[in-house]
Amino acid sequence: MNAIIPTAFPGPAPVPLIPESAPFTPAQRSWLNGFLAGLYGGAAEGASNASAAPPAPAEDLPWHDPALDLDERLTLADGRPLNRRLMAAMAQLDCGQCGYLCQTYSEALASGAETSTGLCVPGAKATQKALKAMLAEAPAVAAAPAPAVVAKPKGVPVPVLSAARLTGAGSEKDVRHVVIDLAGSGLRYEPGDSLSLACPNDPALVDAVVAALHADPGTPVRAGGIESSLREALTTMLDIARPLDRTLDLLAGAATHAPHAAALRKLADGDDGAEPGDADLLDLLAAFPSARPPLQALLDSLPSLKPRLYSIASSQAAVGERVELCVGVVRDTRRGRARDGVASCHLAHRAAPDAPLRAEIQVSHFRLPTDATTPIIMVGPGTGIAPFRAFLQHRAAHGDRGRSWLFFGDRRRATDFLFEFEIDAWRQTGTLSRLSLAWSRDGTRKDYVQHRMAEDSADLWRWLQDGAHFYVCGDASRMAKDVDAALRGVAQSEGGMNADQARDWIVALARQGRYQRDVY
Repeated sequence: MNAIIPTAFPGPAPVPLIPESAPFTPAQRSWLNGFLAGLYGGAAEGASNASAAPPAPAEDLPWHDPALDLDERLTLADGRPLNRRLMAAMAQLDCGQCGYLCQTYSEALASGAETSTGLCVPGAKATQKALKAMLAEAPAVAAAPAPAVVAKPKGVPVPVLSAARLTGAGSEKDVRHVVIDLAGSGLRYEPGDSLSLACPNDPALVDAVVAALHADPGTPVRAGGIESSLREALTTMLDIARPLDRTLDLLAGAATHAPHAAALRKLADGDDGAEPGDADLLDLLAAFPSARPPLQALLDSLPSLKPRLYSIASSQAAVGERVELCVGVVRDTRRGRARDGVASCHLAHRAAPDAPLRAEIQVSHFRLPTDATTPIIMVGPGTGIAPFRAFLQHRAAHGDRGRSWLFFGDRRRATDFLFEFEIDAWRQTGTLSRLSLAWSRDGTRKDYVQHRMAEDSADLWRWLQDGAHFYVCGDASRMAKDVDAALRGVAQSEGGMNADQARDWIVALARQGRYQRDVY
């Protein structure tokens, strides 16, 4: 799923970089850049504001960076209050899949307002285990009683017009170009924004869960404070793909067969090797038939079905009253049963114009430069191409001629070159100045975008010294880290910096808004 709330680097005002034309040697210039980054803190706005009380400094959250490993993040938060150490254990994506941001989720756990440690989907088991360990060592906090809340549908209904396949025959991937009609919705967006879509669960999976419960699908139940039928609750209100530890605890307490209860406790505790791993609700009901708590209690333990976020792959300057997405279809097989991504498979296989989905726009920090002549460097392999298609569409529609350089890649050129004809057209018209491609399965070695960056390091450095903005979109756990390392390598090899200076230089770029990441 390429959906997310993009990660922003905190910081007040921009700090300048010493231009390449300044009368310094490369070593002096790199030292000065690092020095300026270290001094970063913003300047006074002028004598007229001298008497004004200084604003409270932004809290330093150095671990709030998805490119860092879990151990690094925990080390950076060592000695901080519990809520900040809990925050450091999370994936730092602010993706919203947990129903919180990383900071607010950690604060809810620390205060006792939230009790489930398994909500961080991208952090998965490693995050859950770290959270449980820290909470176990902390003094017990009485949970505040949760107020009764009636869930209100968010967003406005919009129809899905099409979901054409972008990848060619023979590709191991199924990537779709999803087109959604916004006419009459009032929704407006800018390149770089994300679309939140509320998609229902697979009706076949819902039917299987109802059957495993030996329940009547029309049974009246409550979900999110709303009265509905059991089928409706499982289809549109509750997440049955990711049961929480509280669901596991409930099932363990209800199990009448001791081995079932013990196995469920191990799953709830996140024990290594506990089975069934990565279980959905149907897995649990099938594996532990003696665990049948009261129906309403089971539903109350399930998380709400949350919208999915997708980076928008279009500009309204080019497509008008539509929004377009680039969606990788999630589908695999576990324990002999097909597992489908809730939103991606609905969009690819079941969405129809006569069954609109609720949508809203998530405004992002991920933005084109205000000055359309500013050069941009975009690194977006796979579905990470989405916001950069929007950027290039926007510049083409407005006739902007700022230089642009795209790094794109995937497995095979013949089947996985997403939006190839559009990209070629932008090259021909000059909207796209330069294109660097990497195909990981076409040659004798695996080539990735970071390898192209290293090969073109001298030119990359010149573009950055000319004021280029650098963007990354895609996988946070691997690609984004490798690109970040490659960018530091460019600073060291071409700018004469040491490792610490290169890190300070990248921090300065980020604080200026010249290094932006939309990672998931």
